[in-house]
Amino acid sequence: MSIAYKRILLKLSGEVLAGEKGTGIDNDTVISICKSVKAVADMGVEVGIVVGGGNFWRGRTSEHMDRTRADHIGMLATAMNSLALADALEQLGADVRVQTAIEMRQIAEPYIRNKAIRHFEKGRIVIFGCGTGSPFFSTDTAAALRAVEINADVLLKATNVDGVYDKDPNKYPDAVKFDEVEFREVLARDIKVMDSTAFSLCKDNDLSILVFDLTNPDNVIKAVQGANIGTLVRN
Repeated sequence: MSIAYKRILLKLSGEVLAGEKGTGIDNDTVISICKSVKAVADMGVEVGIVVGGGNFWRGRTSEHMDRTRADHIGMLATAMNSLALADALEQLGADVRVQTAIEMRQIAEPYIRNKAIRHFEKGRIVIFGCGTGSPFFSTDTAAALRAVEINADVLLKATNVDGVYDKDPNKYPDAVKFDEVEFREVLARDIKVMDSTAFSLCKDNDLSILVFDLTNPDNVIKAVQGANIGTLVRN
């Protein structure tokens, strides 16, 4: 089975883990996603994962709280999601390590780039928790940063939309989906793919982003096989 990418960074939103429940963690949804992730790893792809925490906490909506503290709570939410993903993958027989940007040695390894690379070389899936470890940065930025650090071939952004459109498809029925689009065109049209910091990191480091729909978890498998799904954003 041919693969288009040897090493990937998969960015999952926290909300996707909640399934139809809307909040918290839906076990069936998590297992379904993890089956596809394990299938990809079994194909010989080296898999890193960054997951958000929006199913538990959204720092930017906590108006009456200090932003730094709110973001720290969000980082802890991503740690919970990372552990849930790790547990589901282990149930399926995968070899997994969780690394966190904030030290919590009793439950996860501290993030060390060279150690993460070694895990990949040994066939382990590595889940990166706690975002960047700093406030004011989103988990999209954490995903871009980790992807660049580990020399990933692509950043897979799994979302609830099937790609990048020239305008909001929820508002405009005539919105046109791109199969492939350059970073500069996305910027010129002011299309929101990721937050600006994350997007700039990818553009400046020549890291392509594949945006696709995770409603069908098998799309993760199709993505690494190079199937024509979603939208590829590249230089």
